[in-house]
Amino acid sequence: MFNLLKRKKNETIPDAASEKNGWFSRIRSGLAKTRARFSEGIAQLVLGKKELDADVLEEIETCLLTADTGVDATRQLIDSLTLKLARKELADSAAALNALQAEMISILQPCQQALIIPDNIKPFVILVVGVNGAGKTTTIGKLAHHFKSTGKKVMLAAGDTFRAAAIDQLQAWGERNQIPVIAQQPGADTAAVIHDAMTAASARGIDILIADTAGRLHTQDHLMAELKKVVRVIKRIDDHGPHETLLVLDAGNGQNALNQARQFHQAIGVTGIALTKLDGTAKGGIIFAIARTLGLPIRYIGVGEGIEDLRPFDAEVFVPALFENA
Repeated sequence: MFNLLKRKKNETIPDAASEKNGWFSRIRSGLAKTRARFSEGIAQLVLGKKELDADVLEEIETCLLTADTGVDATRQLIDSLTLKLARKELADSAAALNALQAEMISILQPCQQALIIPDNIKPFVILVVGVNGAGKTTTIGKLAHHFKSTGKKVMLAAGDTFRAAAIDQLQAWGERNQIPVIAQQPGADTAAVIHDAMTAASARGIDILIADTAGRLHTQDHLMAELKKVVRVIKRIDDHGPHETLLVLDAGNGQNALNQARQFHQAIGVTGIALTKLDGTAKGGIIFAIARTLGLPIRYIGVGEGIEDLRPFDAEVFVPALFENA
């Protein structure tokens, strides 16, 4: 998906299966810390036992909770196993692990919703929000590269005017990918920057405008009010904008990421989530808490710093990678 370089004339183009296998390997590697926290622990609890019992289920519940899977998701998983156990549907340890994975996939699949860019909306405005350090600007750069590689005309808006470094970083992504960036001086009004960017995008026939915003804590009411102002300004130009409000969450924040998602969604109406930095945390179970509690679309997950380590979320890849060789 994210191809950094054009392929040479005689270079073999990998088929879909090999590309999927490559992504599975990257995501498996990226989930190593989370896997060590609970899926390996669960496997050790289950494997070698002739049958599950209440004590083992209680220990599985503890493993899930300590990986930030959340109370609601954990309850659903344990209830499912308990019911299957009562019905004598778990013949052995392998069946128990398979049943657990299947229930995990069932929690995540409703949130597996790819971001579709319709051809009849130009510019399609993606407003990117989140707290400081979640990886917003890097996520924007990777998405911009991807969209351009699919033939879309992309523009970036440097709406994080509180940090000069954020503006510089976004402009660097623009130069690297030959994508225009609309920016003003540090301290400029974010809404004004994005207004100018939308006007420029419309004039230049841009397909996708990705707008950065300053990182803010979900508890900072005055900054959340500023975000609402940005949304109002966008709607003055396009009643249906922003067409995607993408919340970037750092998986390492665990349950706090869930609280962030709640507050941002309440304030401005989040339409999609990018869950980043799964490779740096043992709290990857938070994805289940987000899915089970909020049900918001999980658009992308990030499992590394490489340009190809941000991909559309796929529950049927994520869960097996979480348990591979557990």
